[in-house]
Amino acid sequence: MTLLFSFTERLLHPFSVRSFFRQRYPRFATIISTHQRSQWFPLRKISGVLNEYCMDFGTTGGVVLPASEDHIDEAIDAIRAGAVIAVPTDTLYGFSCDACSAQAVNEIYEIKGRKQTSPLAICVADVSDISRFASVDHLPHELLDSLLPGPVTIVLRRGESSILEKSLNPGLESIGVRVPDHSFIRAIARGSGSALALTSANLSGQPSSVSTQDFESLWRYCAFVFDGGLLPGGRSGSTVVDLTEPRRYKILRPGSAREETVAVLHRFSLEEAS
Repeated sequence: MTLLFSFTERLLHPFSVRSFFRQRYPRFATIISTHQRSQWFPLRKISGVLNEYCMDFGTTGGVVLPASEDHIDEAIDAIRAGAVIAVPTDTLYGFSCDACSAQAVNEIYEIKGRKQTSPLAICVADVSDISRFASVDHLPHELLDSLLPGPVTIVLRRGESSILEKSLNPGLESIGVRVPDHSFIRAIARGSGSALALTSANLSGQPSSVSTQDFESLWRYCAFVFDGGLLPGGRSGSTVVDLTEPRRYKILRPGSAREETVAVLHRFSLEEAS
């Protein structure tokens, strides 16, 4: 059967295909699942009902699924395979991948058209995970638990035993860490067993995204786009605070929670760095 339009040259990630077949053609799902986990393959090698896949999802690319518990496994599989996904957070929509995969991290930079000198943050599932990737021994007890989960990015020094890929923010001794107050992305991080690289889902220098429609032109670069609806927090993003120095803090970006963040820091007797 002849494939439509330019789909003969388009590449699809196997997890996108598998999700479609599970829902619409269960008897084919096992066949699709036999493809190597990390393999990408051209549509021209798949015949028959895959044409309906093309017509269902059109030229916009990535499969759009609800950001619900039912689809966490698809997200985890894609992350483990080295793919990029789009997910809602407690502030904005973001592009995410395995922070320990150099290839996936580089793909995010390419999607955004962003210079690799611009750092990416990481997302972990729980506050207790932060010490796997960054140094926290100098912080007052319970400070991080008072700030996170929430719309705050904490900048810390990389831990000496950090397992982060060296290509993530090369040349920087610090790393921004998020624990968003959003159960979907935290479940993905928990299930992946790694940290997620996380950055806003937009072209570099363009407005941030509070709905999936805001970055529709970039869907095709994602294995999945997980739709959590219109996010209510505006486009200011997370508050970024540098906590690399003992007893001091520096607000690097006001974001959506500056006042609340500063109040917590003062409660723990931290002073603003000059």
